[in-house]
Parts: sequence; structure tokens; C-alpha cells
Amino acid sequence: MSSHSSARLRGVWLIVGLGITQIVSWGSIYYLAALLMEPLRLALSTSQPVIVGAFSLSILVSGLAAPWVGRRIDRHGGRVVMTVGSVAAVLLLAMLSRVGSVPVLYAIYVGLGLAMSATLYPPAFAVVTQAFGAGYRRAITVLTLFGGFASTVFWPLTTWLVALLGWRDAVLVLAFINLLLCVPLHALLPPAPRQPDAPKNASRPVFSAREARWSPGFYALSLSFVGHAVVITAVSVHLLEMLTARGLSAAEAAALAALVGPMQVAGRVVELAISGRASAVAVGRLVTWLLPLSMLLLWAAADLREIGLLLVLFAALYGVGNGTMTIVRGAVPAELYGREHYGEISGALNGPSLVAGAAAPLLASMLLTALGDYQRVLLVLAALSVLGAFSFAVAVHRARHLRAGS
Repeated sequence: MSSHSSARLRGVWLIVGLGITQIVSWGSIYYLAALLMEPLRLALSTSQPVIVGAFSLSILVSGLAAPWVGRRIDRHGGRVVMTVGSVAAVLLLAMLSRVGSVPVLYAIYVGLGLAMSATLYPPAFAVVTQAFGAGYRRAITVLTLFGGFASTVFWPLTTWLVALLGWRDAVLVLAFINLLLCVPLHALLPPAPRQPDAPKNASRPVFSAREARWSPGFYALSLSFVGHAVVITAVSVHLLEMLTARGLSAAEAAALAALVGPMQVAGRVVELAISGRASAVAVGRLVTWLLPLSMLLLWAAADLREIGLLLVLFAALYGVGNGTMTIVRGAVPAELYGREHYGEISGALNGPSLVAGAAAPLLASMLLTALGDYQRVLLVLAALSVLGAFSFAVAVHRARHLRAGS
């Protein structure tokens, strides 16, 4: 086998392995919160905001840890970081399955926040950006094709496990799945490749993390990611309740929510097809507007006579927009600031969005209490998503000379 064929085969196995771990990590840690909201509230005899607050705390911790995790991967590769994250997920999910008090729940979710910072998309994107060089964008897109099925696989799977075993043993099974798949696959990740010195006449800019923070458009871009993350995080936790509030049964709501995954994949397939002709920045200028439109469609689906068509359209646009925006968030930092310090720069850009997203589910719960129904909450989320879209446009305008390589 030629060295080129061998390298290509290693690349395929890297993407497949990381793709499997993304499905499991997202499905068994992140998306689990929506399904455990009511069981945990009953088991711990507390309120919904208290339970949502624990998940919010995990997102906050994940955001705060993001720059450090990215810096470690820049220097040493993802093998140790991602393996330790998966081992932590196994232990913490096992502890979650036997949780008996609110303080212990919060302690567990602090640990799960650290585990997410080391196992979800940001560290995986940093690994493939190192491994695939100039082909990083296509590698990120293919990786997200796997991850797009996380909710599609794990929402129905977890719902079935809860019905069969009860929520505690269901979570224990999820811990075992992480042990069986994520730990060994992350342990097999390659070490960090040696970064070659950037040529002096490079056509793309190369920035340190400090230089990137002072560059035009950096904070507007980060604000755009914040707006997107706040809406996505709030909806991901509250979506099933939003749907049942419109008269859908729990099974119907879960089935409709499961459509989001394939729609994410559809958006990513389209992005993969056009990646050679359109920059990630250009794609982002379009797809940032799909989230506000999807929020308005979900808001409009208050009349049961219209609920079918509008909710399917919501799931389609929400899935396509969110799925494609995941690639935009992964590829734009490398496109604007270079790949040499991708992990740390991406962490600095996306960290604030994770921190802000941490408050989103709790904020949505508080808004629901204050405003009285999800209709008004959706209008607030729509306004925030419009702010995110405008901020991205401002960032693109201010950073235009960076994309030109000046």
C-alpha cells in the first residue's frame, strides 16, 4: 500500500472513530438533560428551574474550560484530553444514575461540564484541523454528519431504556456505552502532528490567540455565536415541553424532535457539496437567518389546525440552520485566523457562547414563569437569534480584509 493510500485510510478511520464518539457523547451527555428534567425533579422533590440550573452550570463550566482544552490540544493533540473526558463521563453518568440530592446533582454536572469540554465538537474539530491540514473544512463537515444523528439515535433509545429499565438504570446503560465505545476510540487518537513553520508569503493570515482577540470583527463574531448558542441551548432543553404544550403526545413530540437530526445532516450534506465553491463565511451569512425564521414558525404553530405543516417546516429549517452553523463555527476561526493556533482561538471565540448558553435553559424557564406561556418565550428567542444574525454580518464586514489575506 502506498504512503498516500495509507494516510488516506488513517484519515478515514480517524473520522469514523471520532464520528462514533460524537454520536455517543452528544447523545448520552448533552441531549440527556431534556429527557431527565421531569424524572430528576420528581426523584429529588424539587422544581424545574433547579434541575435546569444544574445543566446550565455544566455548560458554563464547559465554556470556561474551552480555551484551556483548545490550548492543550494545540500543543499535545487530543488523545489524552479526549480519553480523560470520556473516562470522566463514564464515572459521572454512573454517579448520576444514583444521585439522591440536589447538591450532589450540581457537583456531578460540574464534572459533566468538564467532560463535555473535552469530548464534544470543539476538541474534535481541533483534532481534525491538525490531522487534515488544508482539508480541515471537509473533515469538519463529515464529522458533523455523524454528530447530526446524536439526537435521532439517543432520544428514542434513551426514551425506550427509561420505559424498560427506569431512568436510573437507563443512565447506567449510557455510562456503559461510553466505556465500550468512547474511551477506547479516543485512546487510539493520533498524537499531535508537528506544525510546520508558516511560509512568510502565506496567502492566509496566521494569528496568535492574542492577535486574534484584537483583530477587527472578533467580538462581533463571538457575539453572533453567543446569540445562536443561547437560542439553540434553550430550545434543546425545552423543545419537548414546547411541543407537548401544543397538544402533541410525548411520543409525537419525541418523533418530531427526532426529525431535527436528519435535517441537520441534510444541511451538512449541502454544505459539503458547496464547500469547494463557497467560503464558510459566505455560508454563514445565509444560514444565520434560518434560526430566526424557524423560531417564528414554531411560534406560529399555536393553532392545532396548522400544527403539522408548520412544525415540520420548523424542524427542517431549525435542523438545517443549526447543522450548517455548527460547521461555520468550526471552520470560520481557521478561515480567518489560520490553523496554527486553532484550538485556543476557537475556544476563545466559542467559550463565551457556551458560557451564555449555560444561562439559556434557566432563563427560558424564568421567562416561562414571568410571561405565562411558551409563545412569548419564543418571541424573545426569535429576537435574540436576529441579533446573532446581524452580529455575524457586522463581523464579516469588519473582518473582510482578513479573508483577503491582508
